[in-house]
Amino acid sequence: MVAMTPPPIRAQVGWAAGVALVLQAPLGWWAVQSLGTERFLIVWGLGLIVRFAVVAIVGLAVVPLLGWSPGPTLEALVGVLIALLFVEGITAWREFTGEGDRR
Repeated sequence: MVAMTPPPIRAQVGWAAGVALVLQAPLGWWAVQSLGTERFLIVWGLGLIVRFAVVAIVGLAVVPLLGWSPGPTLEALVGVLIALLFVEGITAWREFTGEGDRR
């Protein structure tokens, strides 16, 4: 995705994708690890709040402060978060249904 963006916005798209990866990796792992426990909804809710907060901070503070174009930056950030959230959902589904078990 980053390599396909035009050179003038490549840095901001790469930064946003990197932030999304760094954010989603521990939050996704934490959510999947809490599957089937009493704390799952709390973990899932906190992860959702953190994701929304990061998008808001980037959109309202980081983008204007650095003078970046909000469209590509936020599209990359939200796009990578959604893509990795989809992967998290598939992983959780496989874990919950037992499809990931080797027999």
